[in-house]
Amino acid sequence: MKKVTKKAVDDFLNQKTYAFVGVSRREKHFPNVLYKELKKKDFNLMPVNPKIEDYNGEKCYPDLVSLPEKVDAAILTTPKSETLKVVQQAHENGIKHIWIQQGAHTKEAIEYAEDNEMNVIANKCLFMFAQPVEGPHKFHRFINKIFGALPK
Repeated sequence: MKKVTKKAVDDFLNQKTYAFVGVSRREKHFPNVLYKELKKKDFNLMPVNPKIEDYNGEKCYPDLVSLPEKVDAAILTTPKSETLKVVQQAHENGIKHIWIQQGAHTKEAIEYAEDNEMNVIANKCLFMFAQPVEGPHKFHRFINKIFGALPK
């Protein structure tokens, strides 16, 4: 896996429209917490989950192919068993920027994205980069900065 750079993170965060793959019916499930926080930060998100038709009043799409408009990037909070398939679908649909949230990443999915020249951020928590960074994530970011663990 290539090292994640600050430029790669900034390029991802500068996209206009994001597919958010992995919203859940469980209200306090991590993907939902992340989704709601990103919405508060004015991210333009389209929820994706094949098992949900409606997510908090928004239409939820079964897959990336079903989205009503082109998205610039995708955030994956999928089970590991689904991640490679979603990355492949993203590539086939011209999505060049992928954030594979911690816990969803697999070696095969990352390699596929890199082999297909996608901007892939993996094994990093989006909470630590979506501005403004708040709460415990601000502290985690500070600690990572001190120890040189933030992308450069």
